[in-house]
Amino acid sequence: MNRRQWISIAGISLLALLAGVVTSQWIYKTGLASDPAIKAFFANPWQTADGKPVDTTQWQGKVLVVNFWASWCPPCVEEMPTLDKLQAEFKNQNVLFVGIGIDSPSNIRQFLEMTPVSYPIVIGGLEGSNLSKQMGNSQGALPYTIIINSQGKSTSSKLGKISEEELRKSIKSAL
Repeated sequence: MNRRQWISIAGISLLALLAGVVTSQWIYKTGLASDPAIKAFFANPWQTADGKPVDTTQWQGKVLVVNFWASWCPPCVEEMPTLDKLQAEFKNQNVLFVGIGIDSPSNIRQFLEMTPVSYPIVIGGLEGSNLSKQMGNSQGALPYTIIINSQGKSTSSKLGKISEEELRKSIKSAL
């Protein structure tokens, strides 16, 4: 190869490297769930705290606010009244909140007796924790909230307690 060809190859390689770095940084910063993770979410055999199966086909076509939480997690418990308030506010706009309890069924039942919410709560357990990681929660910490638009695409996520305004803005951008 002559010098000109080497320079061309080096230039193309440099551009490819730069494109890869920029793309990986964007994916890292967005932390958005992949299509397979969203499919796994809908395919999971979710159950209520009473052991009843949940039909996730009723969740499809809606904007979902999926909140991974546990009764032993103070920030999780603190944000639940806000989640409940916003579920009522957005109910008629095809928005559904879903709580994934990373806890035992008995703990979740006991918690919900004292702190009822108007949105469905399902048992996540270990599989729910793994799923939250697949959906962008690289640290596996709680609470973790992810917004899925009506087309089944993740539009935003938040690790840690989410504010009312932040959540309202994320929901409106997904509508």
